[in-house]
Amino acid sequence: MTSAEPVRPATPRTREVKASVLAAFQLVEDARTFGTDHRSRRERRRALAERTLAYRRLARDLRAS
Repeated sequence: MTSAEPVRPATPRTREVKASVLAAFQLVEDARTFGTDHRSRRERRRALAERTLAYRRLARDLRAS
């Protein structure tokens, strides 16, 4: 290896893949939230609560791995 070659990381970059999946999930959820779907206030609150729980579970699973 010469000094002109970049140093390869010692571990595989699994975090980047998970971050990309999380970003894609966020885009889909944002599209649902800001779309033209007309729902009642109660339905929107329930969806927000369900989404919050899903994000917390995903964050917990990402920390655990």
